[in-house]
Amino acid sequence: MPVLTVGVSDMKVSDNPSDVIVTRALGSCIAVVASDTEIPVGGMLHYQLPLSHGGNATAKRNPYMYADSGIPALISAVLAKGASVDRLSVKLVGGARILDPDGFFEIGRSNYLAARKVLWRHGLLVAAEDVGGDSWRNVWLSVGEGTVSVESPVGTYFL
Repeated sequence: MPVLTVGVSDMKVSDNPSDVIVTRALGSCIAVVASDTEIPVGGMLHYQLPLSHGGNATAKRNPYMYADSGIPALISAVLAKGASVDRLSVKLVGGARILDPDGFFEIGRSNYLAARKVLWRHGLLVAAEDVGGDSWRNVWLSVGEGTVSVESPVGTYFL
């Protein structure tokens, strides 16, 4: 089974049913997983920050760094592989409070709220989520099965 690894500020999309897409060490970042519920098409985005502030130079070089530019890129990419927006299942993982015990920066929460807002603008609801808290997470998408599994200090479980 081929494994496609999504780094920080990165995205992978596949229509190969034997592919597994994975991202590791999510903290305040968010993994957005989008998959078609009927055909083997799916993708994953691992973004760092909520807003690109109107397409700044960094967002132009790497749109996957931000929710407002990365999520539309993910949606477009899975649709280009044959997914249907009517059958799209979207799941969110991450958004933890890491290295911010007093909640001063709240980057994880800001990332999560940005994802919900961008998805809502695209007419997409979140099918499932595992967000918040104060610990890391790893995420796997089995493209052929359309299943999402999460590993955290609590254990490994399906989302």
